[in-house]
Amino acid sequence: MPEDRDWEVYKVPPTRTPVSERVTSVPNPVTFFQAVYNYVIDAPVTFVREWIERQQAKNKFYYYHQKFRRVPDLSECLEGDYLCFFEAEAQWRRDRMVDQEIVEIVRERLGACKQREGPNQFQNCAKEVEQLAQVTKAYQDRYGDLGVHGNARTCLMKQKHRMIEERKAQANASQ
Repeated sequence: MPEDRDWEVYKVPPTRTPVSERVTSVPNPVTFFQAVYNYVIDAPVTFVREWIERQQAKNKFYYYHQKFRRVPDLSECLEGDYLCFFEAEAQWRRDRMVDQEIVEIVRERLGACKQREGPNQFQNCAKEVEQLAQVTKAYQDRYGDLGVHGNARTCLMKQKHRMIEERKAQANASQ
């Protein structure tokens, strides 16, 4: 590139941007509405939000999983003790949700193992398959055939009938 530049070809931008001069004496309505919005809506909301944040910073709240105490089973409730019935029902529902999550976690582990192992999944994921079979059988034994509207009482009756059938089968086997 030559030392002497052609200033007409490569023009230098101006050193200062010119300031726009007002042509009219009427104020701009956009700046007026921005100022009104800022003082009427934004400033009070910001003040309240900052005040709430200061109050929350004083009282730190640490979130942990809610822990419920174990309540008596439905079979341990006295006759006519409706509060015990309600607590046992709530405990049963929590237990059912926990068992559903356990089955889902084991199923996800099996899926991850199958994805990871690829064609060798049958020999390398045998432990996960066996674990899933055990967990689903236990879940099915306890909650199967109860339906959507299953409750603690029907689950208890199902367990009672299963135990009676097992005793009968054991008695028939010993004869």
